[in-house]
Amino acid sequence: MSGEPLKIKKRGEDGTKVITVRLREETLNALDKAAAESNHSRNELINLILKHGVENLEIV
Repeated sequence: MSGEPLKIKKRGEDGTKVITVRLREETLNALDKAAAESNHSRNELINLILKHGVENLEIV
């Protein structure tokens, strides 16, 4: 062992924040199905979808 300390950032200091959202059950079921089919976690999939949505949002 090298004796080097294990450095862990405090939660939230990695550029992410924990939030709570309400989803319809059918939306959650569809997300879980897509996550399983794509081999992503639910969290990863939600972040990909939100990123795409925000980057392609057009307010008219």
